[in-house]
Amino acid sequence: MPDFLTEHLIYKDEDFMVIHKPAGLLSVPGKGEALHDSVLTRLVQEEPKTLLIHRLDRDTSGLLVFALTRLGQNSISRQFQERQTHKVYQALVAGHLEGSGCIDIPVIYDPSRPPLHVADASYHKPAITHWKALEHFQIDGHAVTRVELVPITGRAHQLRVHLQHLGYPIVGDTLYASLEQQQLKDRLCLHAYQISFTHPKAAQPVHFECPVPF
Repeated sequence: MPDFLTEHLIYKDEDFMVIHKPAGLLSVPGKGEALHDSVLTRLVQEEPKTLLIHRLDRDTSGLLVFALTRLGQNSISRQFQERQTHKVYQALVAGHLEGSGCIDIPVIYDPSRPPLHVADASYHKPAITHWKALEHFQIDGHAVTRVELVPITGRAHQLRVHLQHLGYPIVGDTLYASLEQQQLKDRLCLHAYQISFTHPKAAQPVHFECPVPF
């Protein structure tokens, strides 16, 4: 069996590495032994210098960047905070969605229904997602659209809530889609497939891609 790093490594140099996170695995450990397994936990076992930069939802797959030096962590983390990174996702959504657009509505945690978040126009922190329809097809007789998503902000559950708010929940989403829409696929069909940022040492743009698995 190949080790986790060998199997999921996209790129590595002395300052950072890019990993393909599988769906169903936490980015970082949660509270309690049952939630200990994560991408970070596995990487630290193989590469003890691994440092956290950002995370993806457990059920989202795709590109995750980890630092290997404090320089790498500080530089890339700052780019995330200042919205200087460019992230592109693909998703399958339930329904026939045409064209392109921008969803601009805040997303907040709903304490009455954890872990759900909701769209709330009265909240003061913005949440912005650009979207574009790419392809239309059917799964078991149900209309499905492949969409490209570019989040400008990085709120928790932002893409999932925004698409639900638009009326086209992500296929396989056990939190925000109907039971019928959940059962069209055996996973959340959301994948972080492109990321670009400035190299922390070379100060040159770097770009990474990861094939979409659905």
